[in-house]
Amino acid sequence: QVQLIESGGGLVQAGGSLRLSCAASGRTFSNYAIGWVRQAPGKEREFVGRISRGGINTFYADSVKGRFTISRDNANNMVYLQMNNLKPEDTAIYYCAAHNSGYGTSRSYDYNDWGQGTQVTVSS
Repeated sequence: QVQLIESGGGLVQAGGSLRLSCAASGRTFSNYAIGWVRQAPGKEREFVGRISRGGINTFYADSVKGRFTISRDNANNMVYLQMNNLKPEDTAIYYCAAHNSGYGTSRSYDYNDWGQGTQVTVSS
């Protein structure tokens, strides 16, 4: 099992940027692909993107492609979500989640371990 803690959320104006961090502890972090998932009020969880356990491969939802970038630092057990050109529809609680595989999955409910989430609010 991997323990995950997100940070870096906040309030930002449309067009602004935020960088979310996900700190991991527990089992060997580099064995896990990491995904980012968000949930807006009254909506289902939505897959945002994922990064392979080696950090080479990434995949993004169409809604964030070109604006969001995921990176990881396995030496320090960290994953990052850089969010640029934010839009009001990006407002949600953002979660990082671990998947015991090389590349992860785009199905948010298949992730095994989850952080507690961090709130991102984008004002228009």
